[in-house]
Parts: sequence; structure tokens; C-alpha cells
Amino acid sequence: MAARSISSLGDRLLDGVMSIVEAPINGFERLMGRKRMPYLFLAPNLVLFGIFTFLPIAIAVGYAFTGGTGLFVTERPFVGFDNFRQLLSCENYLEPGSCKESLFWTAIWNTLWFVSFNVTATLLVALTTALILNRAIAGRGFFRAMFFYPVLLSPVVIGLIWKWFLDRNGLLNAFLQMLGVPPEIFLLEVGWSRFFVVVVSVWCHMGFYTLILLAGLQAIPKDLYEAASIDAASPRRTLFRITLPLLAPNLLVVLILLMIRSVQIFDEAWVLTNGGGPGTANSFIVQYIYQMAFGSDLRLFGLASAASVLMGLVLLCLTLVQLKLGKKMES
Repeated sequence: MAARSISSLGDRLLDGVMSIVEAPINGFERLMGRKRMPYLFLAPNLVLFGIFTFLPIAIAVGYAFTGGTGLFVTERPFVGFDNFRQLLSCENYLEPGSCKESLFWTAIWNTLWFVSFNVTATLLVALTTALILNRAIAGRGFFRAMFFYPVLLSPVVIGLIWKWFLDRNGLLNAFLQMLGVPPEIFLLEVGWSRFFVVVVSVWCHMGFYTLILLAGLQAIPKDLYEAASIDAASPRRTLFRITLPLLAPNLLVVLILLMIRSVQIFDEAWVLTNGGGPGTANSFIVQYIYQMAFGSDLRLFGLASAASVLMGLVLLCLTLVQLKLGKKMES
């Protein structure tokens, strides 16, 4: 009896709360109409999205057409397309030294190099890992968690961990010395530093893309694999005729996200290579934007904003092209 009375009391309290909430909602529904009610619930998120996404984009575009070193727009003279002309002024785009903004074009070519290797390596590693984790192996849940764990870490923490590991007196050199191999200064050599920037990026982000591909693999009907085994199809034929074609939408999503993330590389590379070293070997486009805006005493916000606008347009074009290719693949 006591339990019933407590339950009925809870039901009455819940009904009272719901009636209080329902009254203003019904008032808004009568005022706005039923079809417009979803916009009422979406409004808070749309406002926050606009403040923290569209407003900064608008400010960056506005700053791209101004000059000077002032912080506020009212303190900055309008210069039109001068910042874009300065960035794009080049005698030979394949030789950054012939460009007016040589650091900008050095960063572009470094970014293109990184994108090509990082996207390829991450996609292959994530796909291989997803295929393995999709099989009935012992400790599958544990390995899924372990592969995803680096995604939860801060990029700065990841950069510091790997920097400690690759330092002259770090663990890797200690292991090499045990084998009788002389120590290497990995982060002060161009080849090694570029190699490990890609390795660190693959290590810390592949878990996220593995989950996306794993979700796509688990959505493939098992009947198709049973039919393939009955027809005595080889594993290679099953992979290329069933798995990869049905996984194409997930692969496209991973490719788009990877391209965007790779172009925006900054945190872990900055910490790992001490700001893009050795020299400018690991200086990327986001690092150039940061240095122009905040890394020097000149505070060239206009030039940095123009570079960020160009980067945003390139990313937008790449995304639209990949989405259009995705629609063609589906049709």
C-alpha cells in the first residue's frame, strides 16, 4: 500500500510538472502554428551555431579586405583584394622562393604533401583495422576501445608524448642503443620529422575513422557473405565484390573528413616539431595563418584572414566535388 501511494504521488507530481510545461508550449503553438513549432526547439542551437560558426566566418571575410595592424575593424583601412594579390603573387607557383609570400606557398606545398600521405595511410590503416575488428576475434571489445582511446586525448598531449618518445634521450633511442644502433635526432632531420608527423597523425586519429568503417561493415547483410561462401568465392573476390562496394558510402564520409582534418593539421605537428621545424619542413597552412595573426609582433590579421578564406574555399570545393562523386556512385 505504501509503495502504491508513493507511486501515485509521483504520477501526480509528474502530471503537475507536465501541465506547467505544456501551457506555454500550447500558447506558442497557437501563436506560431504547428508547422513552425520545430523551429522554436531548434532556435537555441541555431543561435549558438550562428554565434560560434557563421559570425567568426563573417568576421574573417571582413578582415581579409582590410589592412594595418589594428585589432578592431574601425581601426583598419579597407584595402580591397590587396591581401589576396599578395598571397597569390608568384612567378612560379612550383618554386615558393619566387613568390611574394614564400612562406605561404611553402606551407601550401607542405600541406599538400602531408594530405596525400596522411589520407592514404590513415584510410588504409583504418580500413584494415576495421576489417580485423569486424571478425570474431578474442578480446574484440578491448581492442576496439584501445584503438579509439588516442582520439580522446588532446592533440597537445599526443604531441608531447611522442616528442618525449622521439627525443635524442627518449625511449626509441634508448631501445636502439640496446640493439647497438647509434641514436638518431629524429625531429631535427627533414625526412624523419615528416615521417613521424604522418605516423603521429595516423596513430591519434585512425580510431575515429575505424569506428565509422566498422559501423558500415556491420550494416552489410550476412546473407551476402553466406551466399559468397556457398559459391566458393575467394576472400579477395568477396572483399572487392561485396565488402568494398557496399562500404563505399562510409569510405566517402571518411575520405571527406580525412581531407578536411589533414588540411587543418596544426596542434600535434606544432608541438612535435617545435613550430614546424626543422626550418620550414613541417610548416603547414594553419601554422602560417597562426603566425601571421598571433605569432609575430606585426599582427597581420588581414593577411591571415585572406589565407584562411582561401583555405576555406578550397575545402568547400573539395567537399562539394566528393559529395557529387558520392551521388554518382549511389545512382
